[in-house]
Amino acid sequence: MASQKIKTATTIHERVIMGVDPGTTIMGYGIIKATGNRAELLVVGVIDLRKISDHYLKLQYIFERVTQLIEGYHPDELAIEAPFYGKNVQSMLKLGRAQGTAIAAALAHNIAITEYAPRKIKLAITGQGAASKEQVAAVLQKLLHLKEMPKNLDATDGLAAAMCHFFQSNRPASQSDFKSWKDFIGKNPGRVK
Repeated sequence: MASQKIKTATTIHERVIMGVDPGTTIMGYGIIKATGNRAELLVVGVIDLRKISDHYLKLQYIFERVTQLIEGYHPDELAIEAPFYGKNVQSMLKLGRAQGTAIAAALAHNIAITEYAPRKIKLAITGQGAASKEQVAAVLQKLLHLKEMPKNLDATDGLAAAMCHFFQSNRPASQSDFKSWKDFIGKNPGRVK
């Protein structure tokens, strides 16, 4: 009797991640498809709000466009850049509203949301928390094997948020994931002698 090879199906987890760089004049976004440890660009672009003068109409347009992107690409997760703290309180308030509007669109579609500090995103992409927008765009171009990147760097900032989330959610647990040695020992009793 000849031996038969048993084929085992390996399930590769596939998910779509949308990244958003909130803004009140230009909002960047990038959507990737993650399959196992590979990422593929689906779309990258901006929501241009410069022609809309009323702040509340800008928020409505953000909600509508983010909803269209969600319904078009069906992301499983949203990674959004947290507003950085600036000196102008009014600008921060408007930026927070724009971010909240994009989050509300995701929540309306039951999408998991993760917020990342700008420094964390830059660090995840380039290895430097103080990297320039141009450096982030150049690394993303190499990572995703793209011939060219969008001219507007807000678009690549949105894509960077998606890639940061991809890297963070694909990394194995490390010692830094533990709150203390007691926590490490409690979660790894077989590693302590």
